[in-house]
Amino acid sequence: MSVSGALLKTQEEAPERWYLALLGFAEHFRTSSPPKIRLCVHCLQAVFQFKPPQRIEARTHLQLGSVLYHHTKNSELARSHLEKAWYISQQVPQFEDVKFEAASILSELFCQQNLVDSAKPLLRKAIQISQQTPYWHCRLLFQLAQLHTLEKDLVSACDLLGVGAEYARVVGSEYTRALFLLSKGMLLLMERKLGEVHPLLTLCGTIVENWQGNPIQKESLRVFFLVLQVTHYLDAGQVKSVKPCLKQLQQCIQTISTLHDDEILPSNPADLFHWLPKEHMCVLVYLVTVMHSMQAGYLEKAQKYTDKALMQLEKLKMLDCSPILSTFQVILLEHIIMCRLVTGHKATALQEISQVCQLCQQSPRLFTNHAAQLHTLLGLYCISVNCMDNAEAQFTTALRLTTHQELWTYIVTNLASVYIREGNRHQELYSLLERINPDHNFPVSSHCLRAAAFYIRGLLSFFQGRYNEAKRFLRETLKMSNAEDLNRLTACSLVLLGHIFYVLGNHRESNNMVVPAMQLASKIPDMSVQLWSSALLKDLNKALGNTMDAHEAAQMHQNFSQQLLQDHIAACSLPEHNLISWTDGPPPVQIQAQNGPTTSLASLL
Repeated sequence: MSVSGALLKTQEEAPERWYLALLGFAEHFRTSSPPKIRLCVHCLQAVFQFKPPQRIEARTHLQLGSVLYHHTKNSELARSHLEKAWYISQQVPQFEDVKFEAASILSELFCQQNLVDSAKPLLRKAIQISQQTPYWHCRLLFQLAQLHTLEKDLVSACDLLGVGAEYARVVGSEYTRALFLLSKGMLLLMERKLGEVHPLLTLCGTIVENWQGNPIQKESLRVFFLVLQVTHYLDAGQVKSVKPCLKQLQQCIQTISTLHDDEILPSNPADLFHWLPKEHMCVLVYLVTVMHSMQAGYLEKAQKYTDKALMQLEKLKMLDCSPILSTFQVILLEHIIMCRLVTGHKATALQEISQVCQLCQQSPRLFTNHAAQLHTLLGLYCISVNCMDNAEAQFTTALRLTTHQELWTYIVTNLASVYIREGNRHQELYSLLERINPDHNFPVSSHCLRAAAFYIRGLLSFFQGRYNEAKRFLRETLKMSNAEDLNRLTACSLVLLGHIFYVLGNHRESNNMVVPAMQLASKIPDMSVQLWSSALLKDLNKALGNTMDAHEAAQMHQNFSQQLLQDHIAACSLPEHNLISWTDGPPPVQIQAQNGPTTSLASLL
């Protein structure tokens, strides 16, 4: 390269001058707009022509490896430079930053190449020799724990986070100790080790409240702590019990948004960590608020916060390609799709399912983590358009793909409702119901899912004409759903009880159930329950001789029917409707249009 020739004669005078000049050129090219990576690499490669000392040689290999890894697809050359940086830097005394950064990036590259078995021993060696360097020791422990987590080896990840917490305590970093413990708490929640979670979260709460340091770091620890508490409650289906924690979390994020980032670095190098950027935390708080609103049946509120979160995500994704943003986006879409199906916006829900498919096409890991949820959503859509065979196929696929107990129970509950509607799948239905028996060995601790299991039993008993048994199950659902403000389950149970009393000829008691069901369904709003309630109110008022009320209910029923029918036709006419046939492999790239709706409308009218 010409620049190296021009600087050759200065080498003897001051070795650092030619190095600094080449480094300056390289950085100029790297930060150009757009970056000139090829020229940056040439400048860095020119350093080796001067036979530099080991420190400069190792650092240059690290810089080349890092540039090639982050800005090109030449992973083999990046790997070669990083391996040299790692090897040479171990021979140079007091060269920790280059040594451990090389190990960190090289292990990332190994994981990208699916060479996890090469990444693990590298990180273990780096952890072993970094104990005198608190920042790098903690960072490498976090990195190896994350690697184990991605491999679903949560036991090893938890062990490492425990080691990190104890190390942080010894080096006097209560802040990073809390980060390690909260991360461990998150994994224990994922493993459903609730007996270990409770004492750990109690300890974390004490550490967070007692720690006096940077206000943003303190509040970010509180957000992490409260997010774990809120998701723990929501996993348990305790929508009412979670409200005080959720309110605290929302107040906490408001406090953080008013604080200015201090540029003052912590005095303890082990404190040099952030859990999440402020903007990511805001999206996360929106997300858990949406999860709560969806479970509680406040669907308009869920829609409002989803819109805010998605708008924020679009802005962030213009500047930040962090994978967590796509994960947030997919989870938000999963929840709003369920809302759309309840509120009678199937066509929009289907387009959003297609959007999730597109996001999953861009990231194999995202698809691996969300394939079961995607097929579950398609199953719910199939139920809404009365494609029961397709619904069964989607739920069966989802069951094959999930290891998550709560999701498994949710899918089985919905599949049971499909078999009940079909009316001729008794053997499969009873086999499923045995596995989600709310009275005996229910598979999960979720209050919400157990209440739903009672409802499914009530629905089956209703279809079989065993009305007293149905009432017992539905009263259990009502008791549980009222205890935790599960509005949708309450509305569904009330309208089904109303239907039972109507069939039994107890019109007054039926009216006492159907009127509040209709009010609650309008508040949610739940289009199917409104349709069902209005049909019952029409018949009830006719039977009671209330002609005007019967006419009004008939008009309401007609309006709901028309809205659902139009939405049904719109959804089934979309090319995305063909997704209901996809049950294997990655999401289809292109979806062929079809000629109009082919599904029965009998269930709607």
